[in-house]
Amino acid sequence: MKKQDGRHLKADAREFAQKKAIELFKKGSTRTAIAEILGVHKVTVGKWVSTYQVKGFKGLRMGKRGRPLGYLRTLSPDQEIFIQKAVQEKMPDQIKLPFALWTRRAIQALIFEQYKIKMPIRSVGLYLNRWEFTPQRPLKRAYEQNPKKVKAWVEREYPAIKDRAKAAKAEIHWGDETAINNECNYGRSYSPKGVTPTVRRNACRFSKSMISSVTNQGKIRFMCYNGAMNSKVFIRFMRQLIKGRKGKVFLIVDNLKVHHSWPVTEWVKRHEKKIELYFLPAYTPERNPDEYLNRDLKQAVASKPPARNGDQLEIQIASIMKKIQRSGERVRSFFKNPNIAYAYI
Repeated sequence: MKKQDGRHLKADAREFAQKKAIELFKKGSTRTAIAEILGVHKVTVGKWVSTYQVKGFKGLRMGKRGRPLGYLRTLSPDQEIFIQKAVQEKMPDQIKLPFALWTRRAIQALIFEQYKIKMPIRSVGLYLNRWEFTPQRPLKRAYEQNPKKVKAWVEREYPAIKDRAKAAKAEIHWGDETAINNECNYGRSYSPKGVTPTVRRNACRFSKSMISSVTNQGKIRFMCYNGAMNSKVFIRFMRQLIKGRKGKVFLIVDNLKVHHSWPVTEWVKRHEKKIELYFLPAYTPERNPDEYLNRDLKQAVASKPPARNGDQLEIQIASIMKKIQRSGERVRSFFKNPNIAYAYI
């Protein structure tokens, strides 16, 4: 009979065999006889009996096999935690490393800087994979952004605006401007290996501008225009926003100079029963849900055939915006982004 290695038995089978072996041993059976009955090697039976005589049945319980966690790793658990925290909380330039983003080379340099360990680049990749760190496109934050003002906006200023809007039965609109040009087809296209696909487009560059607003309830208002934003265009948009409305509009926009201009301020004062204007902290586009509408629009335009002229581009923009406009759930999803969650109702 072929002997089975006791180490290869499953836990339940091994435990049963061990108990049976001890019972037979107590009844006077030899190690060789027990091994023949159970189909294991007599050396295995001998080890079980010896262990039982010293430690009892508790000693027979086999712990987790294999190398212990972290065996032969270059970094200690504390060092791993430090590196992970550094990558999550800071960018390389903030700790005086000559890199813009956290690449494997940058993390390799950080490990050497902190612990004088020359880790191979492949090992850095293995550590990142073990930590479940993946390469991702980073969000952009302006150096000029004031974290204290952002915190005050999220925790105090916006909640106060929301309470005022509720008391006044007003509708909160988040507004923003964007520009779309005929060169925004930046996606990828399948092609045979080594043959780069070609997109045909007009040599001259043209663009269309759009101002829009979104609400927490999923409503969209938008208006296309030519050129840069100015007081007249902004006032025209606000006029359209309040046209035919019974209630009041609270419009939240960024700190563009046009939004603070004298003509805009005077117009808002004259229509204070219909509209109030509020401003996000400076350099905080990620806190404005309308920015996510702009991204949605640009991605959709990029998937369309390149426009031949400005009129065709405007038709594309209007078509896409109307499609998004009909999907309230799609608009409400913008407010589920972690940066906008504070404004979600």
